[in-house]
Amino acid sequence: MKIKKPFVFINCAMSLDGKISTIERKQVKISSDEDLKRVDRLRAESDAILVGMNTIVTDDPKLIIKSERLRKERIKKGLPGNPIKVGIGNVNGMKLNSDFLNYGDTKLIFTTENSDPRKREELEKKADIRILGKNRVDLNKMLRILSDLGVKKLMIEGGGTVNFEFLKEGLVDELYVAVAPRIFGGITAPTLVDGRGFNADKAVDLKLLGAENLHDLLVLKYEVKNSRKYI
Repeated sequence: MKIKKPFVFINCAMSLDGKISTIERKQVKISSDEDLKRVDRLRAESDAILVGMNTIVTDDPKLIIKSERLRKERIKKGLPGNPIKVGIGNVNGMKLNSDFLNYGDTKLIFTTENSDPRKREELEKKADIRILGKNRVDLNKMLRILSDLGVKKLMIEGGGTVNFEFLKEGLVDELYVAVAPRIFGGITAPTLVDGRGFNADKAVDLKLLGAENLHDLLVLKYEVKNSRKYI
């Protein structure tokens, strides 16, 4: 039986040429302090925040709400101070002392059968580990589990491969992109959407919902046309 899926949106900052990092493929500040406050508000409005395993291993994000006021507002509503943190992918490269595992409230990791069983057992001390597939995580099953856990709004914070997989499955409802006045270049630098890519007839069509100018940085908000509402 199909159920209504959580509202899913991608938020990402990129350079003018579409890169979310440089050729070094390391964490780099792209958006402004003003934009980071916008991101903090988006996190506070979400039930869960999702990142791919490559982002966890490379950037080790805390994925918590920085504003004490926003955290208190959530608690006032009967919510935990921070959204559920969701990691997705093979766990072999994860560190037990990572910020992802040691900050925030609930941590949920969706992984695959080909990840190291011993590593999964170690991680279970700090996170809820779910196996959903042999080589890749079944995103539809994952969203069903998140829905059962009360997640109505899911925020995706990249990277490019995760963005591609969700868009390919038609699971993204909206897309927020902060375009910074910088150019990184480089054929190997990660982009907003990586993966195998789409043929022209399978391209993801968007509708512009709004644009906000934060000094030299431009925030674009899009609706994803023909996104799936049920899973």
